[in-house]
This record gives sequence, structure tokens and C-alpha cells, in this order.
Amino acid sequence: MSEIVVIGAGVGGLAVALRLAAAGHRVTVHERAARPGGKLGVHERDGYRFDTGPSLLTLPDVFADLGLGLRPQPLDPVVRHVFPDGVTLDSSSDHGVFLERIGAALGPEAAADWDRFWRRAARIWHASWESVLRRPVSAASLARLSWRVGDLAAIAPWSSLRALGRRYLRDPRLRMLLDRYATYTGTDPRRAPAALAAIPYAELTHGGWYLPGGLVTLGDSLHARCADHGVRVRLRSEVTAIEADHRVRGVRLASGEFQPADVVVSNVDAITLYRDLLPAPKPLRGLADRSLAGFVLLLGVRGKTPELAHHTVFFPADYDAEFDAVFGAPGRRARPVDDPAVFVTRADDPLVRPDGREAWFVLVNAARQGTEWSAVDWRRPGLAEAYADHVLAVLARRGLDVRGRLEFAETRTPADLAEATGAPGGAIYGTAGGLLRPGNRGPVDGLFLVGGSVHPGGGLPMVILSARIVADQIGPAR
Repeated sequence: MSEIVVIGAGVGGLAVALRLAAAGHRVTVHERAARPGGKLGVHERDGYRFDTGPSLLTLPDVFADLGLGLRPQPLDPVVRHVFPDGVTLDSSSDHGVFLERIGAALGPEAAADWDRFWRRAARIWHASWESVLRRPVSAASLARLSWRVGDLAAIAPWSSLRALGRRYLRDPRLRMLLDRYATYTGTDPRRAPAALAAIPYAELTHGGWYLPGGLVTLGDSLHARCADHGVRVRLRSEVTAIEADHRVRGVRLASGEFQPADVVVSNVDAITLYRDLLPAPKPLRGLADRSLAGFVLLLGVRGKTPELAHHTVFFPADYDAEFDAVFGAPGRRARPVDDPAVFVTRADDPLVRPDGREAWFVLVNAARQGTEWSAVDWRRPGLAEAYADHVLAVLARRGLDVRGRLEFAETRTPADLAEATGAPGGAIYGTAGGLLRPGNRGPVDGLFLVGGSVHPGGGLPMVILSARIVADQIGPAR
């Protein structure tokens, strides 16, 4: 039996702790915050409950063997898309139904283009699923993948998601829809790898799901299952260093306490691990610190809004201008987006809002917190309030003026997310956006990495897969 310390009680940390405890290890989780769940947060006020992190569950089968007792409800549409010209397109997890909806909204040629793209996306998904997403990543494993010529041709590591969209999709609105999926990994579609076409395929093939009471119930279920298996979760317990020589010896806490460990699993961002926690940090080359962040409004709204689906995205006229603002452009520093895509989550769930009211989670892409050229200082006095008013005005211009129906409006900036969760700069999906992220084994023996900033990537299903990969590498207690 090994003594294992997990740093961080996010979804990845709790999932790996559960698996390791079930395999016979003694596991302690240290979490700097006052509650578990990491980015899977919640805010409650006046009878409203808001998920402040993920709001869509995909690939529910990935969670099945954790014994969480989840009862996800399918969403139709998965997402409603409102384009700049006012045309609305509802996505569906039934490919034939989605093609019918595309044909009705955008025309038969657009539907035929999406069908052709879909066949390519399927090849990318199956190649990724079989060869990458469920296995440890290493130079050797990537070399083995390169021998599979058909898989390599499907994934097309030399091409961007934007280029793939231009190749298959003639309608600019479908290209805009595809671009949106790059932001789900924190990246710019003009630079994101074409392999990210696997994301819409997975979402629209396996469906989008909701958990009654909000997705925060996933974190609560993981926490409860950890307790059932004897995992010790210590809240308000911050790890400040990993002590190691040729292998890990344990962790040092902010209180000064040293906890010895045979194995340490880090659920903090890879950037934070390598910058702050290791005594001899690994060089940071290859770890991207330019993943996008998000600006959030939590709205208590009187009345009902039939125009909204569970998830609705309102696209801007110039999507490239948004990416230039978020990531910076030659000669211009990053800044708040003037005309952003606005993503609204509104759950028709009596468990999250009072009768006759709606709880809106409004998200726009934003530059990360910082004072350098590629960031925005969201702590600047008055900026959050002014930008909140601006986002509401943008929604009004797009036909959804909610300003006269508000009971309250609260903001969450990238600076707030960075402070609450330790995400560098408030990066939503982890800093190392893209196809290949840092591996799950650390640079010293006994150190492992789990979560959205490492292999196989961001998003709840990928984080759960990373926990499975790490637990399998550590193995059962002897």
C-alpha cells in the first residue's frame, strides 16, 4: 500500500483519488479552496443557483465506472446558434436531424458540406480515441501513431481547424460554428490543430447532457464517493512545494507541515507545477501560457425567455476581431472584445431558480488576467462593471434585451477565476491549449499530472480520462 498525496480537489484530482483508493492505496487530497470541485464551482443567491464552471456534460459513458449515480438528461438542441444575420440553427445529436436543420436554415448545399465534413471528423475522432485519448502520451507512442498512415492523414497535424473548415464548408456560418469549438480548448481556431474537429463530432454524436441541480452535482458526487472509499480531503490546505531528489518524498504545506508520500499526483495547472512547486523546475518550453479566459455575468432574470435554448450562442459579425482582441495582434495589445460572441446558459430546472425566474450564466471569451502585452488587467477599477454593461448592450443589439428584467447582475472576471482556482491568468481550459499537452508523468519518479492542462486535454470527459490514465500508470496497491 502506497501513501499518495493529490494536490488539488478539482474533478481530475477527485477522480484519480477515488480510483487509487479503490485500488487499495491510502490517499490524501489537499485543496487550497474552501470547497472541492475546482473550476466546477457554484454560486447561490436569493434562491438562484449558478454553475460557475462547465455547463455541458459530454461523453457520459466515460463517467460510468466511477459509480457516481448520475442521471444525466439529454439536451435538444445541444446548442442553439444565432448568426449575425439573425438566422438560427439548432444542433442535434442525431446526425440526420441536424442535416435537416442545416438544410432548412442554411440550404441543401450547406447540409451536404456538413455531411462531408462529418465523415472526416469521424475519422479524426476514431483515430484519436483509439491511439491517443485513452493512453499515456510519449515520444514513443507518438512515433507508433505516425506509422498508422491513415490515422496521421486523418488527424492532419500540419493543418489548422480554420483551414479544415475552409476546405469542407462553403457557408461562412458553418465555418463560424466550427471555429467555436477551438475556443472550447482555449485556443484560436486560426492556429488550433485540425484534430480538434474531434470535439464537435464527440459532442454531436454522443450528445450533450445536463445534470438536474447543475453540473456542480458531479463534483459533489465525486467528493462523496471519495469519502466512501476512505480518501481524506483536506480543504483550505495549500501545497507550496513538492520535495524531491531523484524521486518525490512528499509535499510541504503553507502551514509549514511536511506530509511524506510515495507518490504525488498534481491536479494544479502544469504551468503552476513547473514554475512554483518543484525544487528544480522543468524548462517551460512548449507550455503555452496564452489560453483564453472568460468574462462571466450571473443574472437573476424575471419572467421566461422562449428565445433561449439551454445553451445559446450569439455570434458576432467579425469573429476574427474577437480572436485578435483576446490573443493580441501585431501592433495591438490584448483588450476586452468590443463585439464578442455571447454564450448564454439558461437551465429550465426548478432546482436552480425561483418560480417565474431564470438563472442566466453569460460567458464571453476574454484575454487572460495580467499586465503584459497579451493580457488585460481586469482588476483595473471600474473595468468589470463597465464591461458588464457593454455585454448586456451587445445582447440587446442582437435582439435579447434583458436589462429591464434583472433582479441582479454579478460579474466574474479572469482575475476572479485565477484567485478562486489558481488557474494561471484565469485560463478556463488550462494553459497548455492545443493537441499535445504535457504528459501525465512528471520529471521525477513518483510524480504524476492530472487535469485539463495535461494529456489528453481540457473538458470534463478528458479530465476523467486523464485520471484513468494516471491511476493505471500507478497501478494497484501491492
